[in-house]
Amino acid sequence: MEIPEPSLRLEYIPEPLLGFGFRQKSEHPKDGLYLYGPINSNACARISVGVIGTEDGIRFLKSYLANLGKYVEVEPPKKTEKKERPHLSDFPGLAETFRITVDPETVVTRVISGKAIEDATRQLNHHEAVAGAADLYVAEVVHHHRNEERHIDLWVMVVPELVFERCTPKSLRKGVPLLKGKFSRRQKERSDLPLLTGVIDQADEVVFDNIPDFHRYIKAQLLKLGKVSQIFREATLAPNEFLNRAGYPLRGLQDRTMVAWNIATAFYYKTQPEPPWKLASTREGVCYIGLVYKVLPNHPQQHACCAAQMFLSEGDGVVFRGANGPWKTGKAEFHLTTAAAASLIAMVIATFKEKHGVAPRELFIHGRTTFRDEEWNAFVSACPPETKLVGVRIQKTKGEVKLYRDGLYPVLRGTAMLLDDKNAFLWTTGFVPRLATYIGPETPNPIFITVLRSSGGFPPIMQVLEDIMGLTKINYNACNFGDGLPVTVRFADKVGDVLVMGAARGEERQPFKYYI
Repeated sequence: MEIPEPSLRLEYIPEPLLGFGFRQKSEHPKDGLYLYGPINSNACARISVGVIGTEDGIRFLKSYLANLGKYVEVEPPKKTEKKERPHLSDFPGLAETFRITVDPETVVTRVISGKAIEDATRQLNHHEAVAGAADLYVAEVVHHHRNEERHIDLWVMVVPELVFERCTPKSLRKGVPLLKGKFSRRQKERSDLPLLTGVIDQADEVVFDNIPDFHRYIKAQLLKLGKVSQIFREATLAPNEFLNRAGYPLRGLQDRTMVAWNIATAFYYKTQPEPPWKLASTREGVCYIGLVYKVLPNHPQQHACCAAQMFLSEGDGVVFRGANGPWKTGKAEFHLTTAAAASLIAMVIATFKEKHGVAPRELFIHGRTTFRDEEWNAFVSACPPETKLVGVRIQKTKGEVKLYRDGLYPVLRGTAMLLDDKNAFLWTTGFVPRLATYIGPETPNPIFITVLRSSGGFPPIMQVLEDIMGLTKINYNACNFGDGLPVTVRFADKVGDVLVMGAARGEERQPFKYYI
């Protein structure tokens, strides 16, 4: 009896391996760092850290840095949790794991008074309140840069809880007695002027080109200064200092070892010339970019900012800011003009050549939308003949497709359902044998991959899926086993949030580490 071929083809993509010190490999960043250290593990480097915050905030950071240099054990399980939690790993210490050290006693400190932050965040106009609070921190970076010789590898901003209560886009600031700031006074002056008289200088009102968000404002301002930063809430560094009436921390945090791993990873990535780990099996001459579109705030024509995040197979990341324009053509569709598309790709190609001396052999564009003919032709025209251009759409799904297996856990991470040679579902979340569990609240949803266009023959769909699986493992903002989205699209919104800020204008090319 002849058995018919199944209509859908299921494949499994083995977990991509990562490279660490001494040319060793592992599928889990924590295993590799624990056993072999980062890629560049020849010597233990001392990094220079500057911290800006209140006296309490600075004290919290110094105490945390001291503990970060020690062994941190996984917390005992709570009564409601399983006794075994194999997805957690002890943190051996900053020097033992990442080969870097921070001396809390030599940290450069810049103190901001709590009253100054309180007054700034009480400004009647929300934009002014956010800008005023952020400028207190940025001014300290500028002061050090202009007056001190000591180089700072990483600026750490330790922020009181009231900043997060008052300086985010949806902050209501209920119950806070507000003060009339400069903008409110200027509005009063304007209303008192006789009709048809000259207007007052509006130069200071560039602040309204920014979204009122403290984190984005800081990142956008520091882009121009070329400074790398890390922002912490005081409650993250010292959760036991902020308790509710029942005696529990006000802010729920991950296990203390997960927090330590993530902070240490960010410290290393933002201060060292190479990332802590790289993909072990790289395809030479391959470059990936993720297209980013974000609607500009307060723009009457709904114009958007376009950018590209470039990632090489070895993990390096660069963000290119393209032109602002009327790129939004539908509810969730963005398309560039011929000139804007060619200019953006030309910047990517030029940067790749600077690093490698030659143009990329393959350039993959990852996006969430399709490509119009004129847009795609412009992308192709900006590539040299030796570069093959491939356009791939990556979309989240919301439960339209589910795949079940017989057992206690869902499908394996890396399971792929191939619809044809250009379309596939890929489960980037699911059961992970190394972790002996699935970390998720429900049956995992796949991402939908479509190879839309190619300038020189379509690549095998399995090769595209394997590449995407690899790109889920180079998120250096955390020390996770893997993410649900490749890095090319995972950070699109965060990068776009910074780029649309008026304060970020003029920065066409910056390392990815400046944005996270």
